[in-house]
Amino acid sequence: MHAMQYEFTLPADYDMDVIRSRVARVGHLLDDWGGLGVKAYLLRERGVRGSAVNQYGPFYLWNTVEGMNAFLWGGPFQGPVNDFGRPRVRQWTGLAYEEGAAARSCAAFAVRRRQPVPEGVELAVFMAEAAGETTRLAQRDGAVLAAAAVDTRAWEVVHFSLWEADMPEAEGDVYQVLHLSSPGRGALPRGRQW
Repeated sequence: MHAMQYEFTLPADYDMDVIRSRVARVGHLLDDWGGLGVKAYLLRERGVRGSAVNQYGPFYLWNTVEGMNAFLWGGPFQGPVNDFGRPRVRQWTGLAYEEGAAARSCAAFAVRRRQPVPEGVELAVFMAEAAGETTRLAQRDGAVLAAAAVDTRAWEVVHFSLWEADMPEAEGDVYQVLHLSSPGRGALPRGRQW
């Protein structure tokens, strides 16, 4: 599994209905994309659920690097680049993935928490704890799925979870899910990824 996210931070007075309309118009285009496990079309609004910014920030869980590369270099990614500019694309290597207690429910909200890997920790222990957090998140009421991944260049772990209700039981940045494309969700490897 490979995780990826890019974000477009928009002006404070930006009409976020433009993003909602865009996702309603094009979100279905990745509903059958080869190599994609899950794409969550995510939105944060300034002043809502603790957000200081207006932001569109899709989050991806890929089954294959080929699918990810076909998306990035094969055309679909060019649309938001043309409209909003080329973003920095964060990528993380998968640590763990679990289906949630509410796996059959629709995802309404997402939580993303980035966590630095401190100097001096035993990496095997730290990563095992991150994988364990994925399991704990997935077992909470309302959890649709949970994942953890690591960027070994920045030494950062990202915890990502989807929730069926407005009050997710996780800490981090809360996003509204506008659409969920999940053509390969069933193929995402469960549990710890090593």
